[in-house]
Amino acid sequence: MDNPKKFSNSKEVISFLVESFPACFSSKGDAKPLKIGIFQDLAERLENEERVSKTLLRSSLRHYTNSWRYLHSIKTGAERVDLDGNSVAVIEEEHVEHAKKQLDESKAKVAEKRKEQADANKKAKPKDIPKFKTSKKPVKKEQPKVKLPPAEKLTDEHMKAGTAVTVKVGKTPMPATITDITKDGVQVQLDSGMVVKVKLENLRLARSKR
Repeated sequence: MDNPKKFSNSKEVISFLVESFPACFSSKGDAKPLKIGIFQDLAERLENEERVSKTLLRSSLRHYTNSWRYLHSIKTGAERVDLDGNSVAVIEEEHVEHAKKQLDESKAKVAEKRKEQADANKKAKPKDIPKFKTSKKPVKKEQPKVKLPPAEKLTDEHMKAGTAVTVKVGKTPMPATITDITKDGVQVQLDSGMVVKVKLENLRLARSKR
């Protein structure tokens, strides 16, 4: 038969003690003050328990009795209990004072550690992030629009085939060339090749290209 696996830390030992002696040890709620000399009682009760060594048992017991939950239980009028939960003695006043001093010192140490950690976090600077220069494209200034003089109306000398004109079709004047002149209008050919007949008032003389 294999040997049972030994406990390796105080947490495992305390869980074992809570399970084995529930009237004495607890993991939740109010702790009960332990009988002075309870280590010896445990050593005798657990003499054949191979999973826990005396060294680990002693350190686990110290861990249990130094916890804030246990130190809070050491108060005036409280009674100490043995492994079976029987009251064995009323806590002495000097033990109450000692437990209070331990508790205050322990809380002060924790508060100091938290303060140091907070100060360290404040001092810690984030790593310098390299700043990349963004090349800004020069903004082109809009050139003021040159107001062109109004297009010239056609005169008699322009009324001939081949004269370059602009035809007002909708809102946009379109370039065209006069191809024929009749009584009921002027026939022009647009740059697109389309031939249309328009009224004289819809034509303007095309500006000369410079």
